[in-house]
Amino acid sequence: MDGDVGRGQGLSVILARRAGAPQGARPADPRRRTFWALALPPALGLTLFLVAPLLFMAALSFRTDLSGTLLAPFAPTLKHYAQLAATTPFLRSLGLSALTALGVAATATALAYPLAYYLAFRAGRRAAFYLVLLLVPFWTSYLLRVMAWKLMLGGEGVVNSLLMSAGIVEEPIAALLYNRAAVIVTLVYVWIPFAALPILAALGRVDVRLHEAAADLYATPFQQFRRVTLPLSLPGVIAAFLMVFIPTVGEYVTPLLVGGTSGTMYGNIIQDFFTRAANWPYGSALAMVMLVGTLGLVAVGLRLVNPRRLLER
Repeated sequence: MDGDVGRGQGLSVILARRAGAPQGARPADPRRRTFWALALPPALGLTLFLVAPLLFMAALSFRTDLSGTLLAPFAPTLKHYAQLAATTPFLRSLGLSALTALGVAATATALAYPLAYYLAFRAGRRAAFYLVLLLVPFWTSYLLRVMAWKLMLGGEGVVNSLLMSAGIVEEPIAALLYNRAAVIVTLVYVWIPFAALPILAALGRVDVRLHEAAADLYATPFQQFRRVTLPLSLPGVIAAFLMVFIPTVGEYVTPLLVGGTSGTMYGNIIQDFFTRAANWPYGSALAMVMLVGTLGLVAVGLRLVNPRRLLER
């Protein structure tokens, strides 16, 4: 009898919900409120400081000129993109900047991996201390670090002074500064700490018992690294590579300070159109082409180097 009454009450509740009858208010899920409290601030920040500026720059690239106010209605035009497509030096500069960023990202990632490996598996109790030392350069200004390399590579810098004091050269080597090699060396130094952090995070998730199991199966240390450690850390390696590659393509501060005319990159051209030429629409078109090209290269790279496929091997 009680069972029939319970089933009848349950059926009435279902029918009432289907009919749209008002029900008692459900208690709010605290997890949902916590999620929105944590997700809304970064979402608003990304929208205001990333998405909105990109949309504004994209809209600006379709303007003929800057006549009127920035927010005034205008007739869209593809004039700047057509002009850019017909300008070979700009496209060549973009390709050269992409190759430079590729070399910087590959070198910085390769040099950061042993550092992250040592912090993850060999540093022991001193790992936190060494990690602080790794982050010490972040405490100083980016411009100061680049200027330090400019002073070291200059005619009276540390490198030339050591070479002259050792008797290797008789006069300062001017080729150490104001060229693309100086830009690459400086950028590699700047990005090594950034590249080490995602690799360290990936290595920190590797269970050391896997190394012991591989050793029980008579795997050499190199085989353990090649078959266990490296595949499991590849997501961190790819993340480190992208963290270095994407911002380096549009780099303009370092080439301006240590590259000179021989080390100019695509970002310096964009800067010139926003400052010296005061042609914001054309500079915006240059920036949008760089953005789309960089994202396209990243998409192709991730398609060719699939982390999941590598982990399955």
